[in-house]
Amino acid sequence: MRQFLKMTLASCLGVFLAGVVIFFFGFVMIAALISSAAGSGSKVAVPTGSVLTLDFTTKIPEHKNNISSRSFSFKEEDIPGLHDIAGLIRHAATDDKISGIFIENGTGGLGASSSKVILDALEEFTASDKFLAAYGDFYTQEGYYIASPADHITLHPVGTVDFRGFASYVPFFKGLLDKIGMDVQIYYAGNFKSATEPFRRTEMSPEAKLQTREYLGDTYSLFLSDIAEARHMDVDSLKSIAWGFQIKSAEDALSHKLVDEIGSKADCEMWMNSKMGKDPLNKIHFVTIDEYAAVTPAAPVNTKSKNKIAVIYAEGEIVSNRDDYGVIDDGRYVKLLKEIRKDDDIKAVVLRINSPGGSVLSAENIYRQLVGLKADGKKIVVSMGDYAASGGYYIAAMADSIFAQPNTLTGSIGVFSIIPNPSRLLDTKLGIKFDTVRTGPYSADFTVFFPWSERENNYMQSRTEAYYEMFLNKVADGRHMTRDAVHAIAQGRIWSGERAVKNGLVDKLGDLDDAIESAATLAGIEDYKIKEYPVFQNPLQKMITDLMDRNTPSSSAVSALVQSQVPQVMEFWSAVQSGEPQARLPWGLSGIK
Repeated sequence: MRQFLKMTLASCLGVFLAGVVIFFFGFVMIAALISSAAGSGSKVAVPTGSVLTLDFTTKIPEHKNNISSRSFSFKEEDIPGLHDIAGLIRHAATDDKISGIFIENGTGGLGASSSKVILDALEEFTASDKFLAAYGDFYTQEGYYIASPADHITLHPVGTVDFRGFASYVPFFKGLLDKIGMDVQIYYAGNFKSATEPFRRTEMSPEAKLQTREYLGDTYSLFLSDIAEARHMDVDSLKSIAWGFQIKSAEDALSHKLVDEIGSKADCEMWMNSKMGKDPLNKIHFVTIDEYAAVTPAAPVNTKSKNKIAVIYAEGEIVSNRDDYGVIDDGRYVKLLKEIRKDDDIKAVVLRINSPGGSVLSAENIYRQLVGLKADGKKIVVSMGDYAASGGYYIAAMADSIFAQPNTLTGSIGVFSIIPNPSRLLDTKLGIKFDTVRTGPYSADFTVFFPWSERENNYMQSRTEAYYEMFLNKVADGRHMTRDAVHAIAQGRIWSGERAVKNGLVDKLGDLDDAIESAATLAGIEDYKIKEYPVFQNPLQKMITDLMDRNTPSSSAVSALVQSQVPQVMEFWSAVQSGEPQARLPWGLSGIK
């Protein structure tokens, strides 16, 4: 009894102390949030003659704040989405306070289709009487693509422009798995479904090489043609430069007219001052895109109509029971679509998809709600981003109309399953064996503790093929094609947006604005408002909400918070990501005070 009371009192004391810690931590966080909100209320100064700065090295979500991870900070603010940034660039062209735009990093980081969205907005900006300048210590091909419309491109004297063409790299693990005795059960439907090849082959299959060569070639052709137009060069000259690896230094980039000046960032600033008619050494007032977003009001909606078009952003992997940012959780999207179905003022839906796919079950759950929404009389138009493939195409197939960018990757209509089986490794390498007693012939089937029998493999393959048939029929119904016609262009094959238009998987080439205009036409409305979904909190607000929603602290949440605060870890990761030589102290020394 004494031991029981002792344990009970200890438990109560532990709960009490935990409650105090949680309360204190929560109080500090809420106070910080209030302080942050108060600070964000003060407007950023944008005096006349300001220069808007763009830096695309950080991850940019399709939709505002929809980003899976970001370092913790009490000063976290809203993160503009891809289309917000494009809109702000266009707005800056008519803003009297903005004299020009400065792209201040050459490494890029956006996907091919996302880069095209930004490039098109910058091309429109250059039609104004304002300047567009760019500076880079080094230009990757992605970074140079975005910088190419600039009136003046400056490159650091020891930098260069990486201009060698595109390549795709695929690691293969079968040799390693064989060496360690690890088996992998693989089931797939579709000769082009190459996602499983790294675990069952030692090199790319002919089918994988064919589809990769096609979509890589399509993407590269658009890359060259856009740069040729921006730099007033011809495609053949650019192709020759890449094939001959003629850009090895800053001097090479200048002589081949890929850049306009070799110099420092200060030299580029002097050029900008000259364009503004100011002293070359004048201090320029720069405004970041985040700051500009905070002070730029949304375009006024000049309509009294109740009609609405819902724009739903579906970005990331398709998953289940992961209600997080940067993924398409079926629970969240099913609930959202049910709400939209009940709103009679919403006449049409534009589904913006940027997803490589994911769970078949989750995709099916979202698909069913979209079918129901369509049955309710609401028109559905899909707009594709960098990817709308596999499960991403699954949820797109039933739309009334589908738009894609020329360099969108789509299709990949196929299914696969990968199940690791360590039984041989455990037996031969570690000497661990398993035995079993069964109540029936199938009781111990489908376990990773035993090698799989032919009947187990046959069952899993038949299930995979059944899912594939379901996928084919979904596409056939949505695209008004026969099952066999879909199968001929499916089999897991990836298509560029340009080729997808030709084979019937996509209706038209166009961006998000084109899809919205199409939705309005299909719904028969001219006067309407845009309503965007889902609504995401900024990172700090989300963290506070998560803390307040939890009754007890989770070890994973504490671990994530601690990790985000360890500067050595963050510095190490940043250096690894940069891929550049480092001139710095050993990791850890910078954390010593």
